[in-house]
Amino acid sequence: MSFKTKQYHLPRKVKAFQFLIKDLGYSMKEAQRLIDRKRLIVNGKPLLKKSASISGDVGVIQFVPNTQNLQPIFQTPDFALFDKPSGVLIHPNNHATEYSLTHEIKYLFGPRANITHRIDKETSGLVIVAKDRKSERQIKRAFEERKIKKGYLAFVKGYLDKPLFIDEPILKNRDFSEVKLKVHIHADGKPSQTNIVPLQYFPEQNITLVEALPLTGRQHQIRLHLFHVKHPIVGDPIYGVSTAVAADYLDGKLSEDERIKLTSASRLMLHANWIDFSYANRYKIYTKVDFASKINLCQKIPL
Repeated sequence: MSFKTKQYHLPRKVKAFQFLIKDLGYSMKEAQRLIDRKRLIVNGKPLLKKSASISGDVGVIQFVPNTQNLQPIFQTPDFALFDKPSGVLIHPNNHATEYSLTHEIKYLFGPRANITHRIDKETSGLVIVAKDRKSERQIKRAFEERKIKKGYLAFVKGYLDKPLFIDEPILKNRDFSEVKLKVHIHADGKPSQTNIVPLQYFPEQNITLVEALPLTGRQHQIRLHLFHVKHPIVGDPIYGVSTAVAADYLDGKLSEDERIKLTSASRLMLHANWIDFSYANRYKIYTKVDFASKINLCQKIPL
């Protein structure tokens, strides 16, 4: 479990905030969030009134990080870069999540370390982690101002021999009556642009290795844009399959064998390969992966 309750006994009344900040070392913001999320338990009941004084048996539900010994590929005193494996969540989904990249970075760097941006669970590759709140604010601001550039590698279905510039707005889905797709192409969506550069064609599998260069940072942008131009990413169980298959995947009903048969891979074949940014110095960092060698993960795709 990601969360455990640490027990305390307070013989005399003390302000809840004083206990959390002075005795346990929380910041004011962290203490407010903990109470808002009903993680301060006083004599068996969640504390609801922030200004209350507390005494007696007090439980604090705390995030307890686990480790799988994933180490950063590069770090400074302020930030670190991880090459996240496919299948690892960025953040816990709920209290039952056993492991995520958040677990690892808080285990390594402490409770104030935070991830500065997201990639999908099934996408592998580079993620920047801030070791403290100051560096977190600075890196997140650079993302918001589009000062950080990223490059991805992907296997896509079909033959692609010319660069593509995909300029299609992306809108968050509000209608989950048919399928729980998070985003779709729509004229009312936010501007979204992706450059696609073909690198190598594999005729036996009928797939193309491409570099994807997102100019904006919308959720599922590369996946949705490539699906829109009829070159869905190999292994994508949401974009490029029927609504029924996507629903089965999202509901946890799609077996690995079925997924391989329908999408030609057991994972999403998308990898965050390099990142270019400045933090005191200029950095352009690549992963060591030879993504083209992963062709053996892809099944032959019929024409």
